[in-house]
Amino acid sequence: MFKKVIIAEDFEEFNLAVKQTLSDFDIVNFQHAKYCDDAFLKIRKAIQDNEPYDLLISDLSFKKDHREVKIGSGDELIQKVRELQPDIKIIAYSIEDKNARIKSLFEDSEINAFVLKGRNSIEELKKALNIISASDQKFISPEVASALQEKGNYEIDDVDIKILKYLSDGTSQDEIIEIFKSSDVKPNSKSAMEKRLSKLKDFFKANNTVHLVSITKDMGII
Repeated sequence: MFKKVIIAEDFEEFNLAVKQTLSDFDIVNFQHAKYCDDAFLKIRKAIQDNEPYDLLISDLSFKKDHREVKIGSGDELIQKVRELQPDIKIIAYSIEDKNARIKSLFEDSEINAFVLKGRNSIEELKKALNIISASDQKFISPEVASALQEKGNYEIDDVDIKILKYLSDGTSQDEIIEIFKSSDVKPNSKSAMEKRLSKLKDFFKANNTVHLVSITKDMGII
C-alpha cells in the first residue's frame, strides 16, 4: 500500500472524504493542496528532499478565485507531475464524465485510475487504491468505463483537426505546443503531442507528418 500521498482538491467536503479513505487504509502520511501550483511545488520539493510521494489524487476542475495561478486545472497538473516523476501513481477523482477527456488522461498522461465522484465514489476509490497499489492494472469507475472501450478505434476530435491545420500551415510541433499552452489546450507537452501525432499517423497509415497532412487534405478533413 502507499506510504506517502498528496491530494489536490479545492473542495473541503471531498478532501475530507479522501482523507478518511486513506486513514481507513492506515495511510497516515498525506498532504493536501487546494491549488495545483501548491501541489506541484510540494511534489517537486519532496523529490529534491529524496522523500517523493508515491501517489497523487487529483480533481480536474479547480474554481478560480483572487489568486493568480500557473497551473489552472487538474489535467495540466497531472501531465506536469507525470513528466516530473514518471513512476508516481496517479488517481484522477472528478465529476467529469466526458469520454474524450477521460481517455486522454489514460492515454496521454498515463493516469492509473479514474474515480467518478458520486454515490459510489468512496467504495470505488478504495478499489482503485487496492488495485493500483498492488499492480500495474488500471481502474476506472464503471459509469465511465466506455471511455476505454474499443481501444482500436481512434476517434478524430477537434484538437486533432487543430493540430493538422497548424501543421498544414507550416507551424512546427514545438510552436503548436506553445500555442496550446497559451490557450490552455491539451495536449501541450512534447511527449503527449508526439503520442497524439503517432496515433494520427497510425490511423491514416501515414509514413510521416508531411504524408499525414497530404492525406487529411485529400480527405477534406482540413
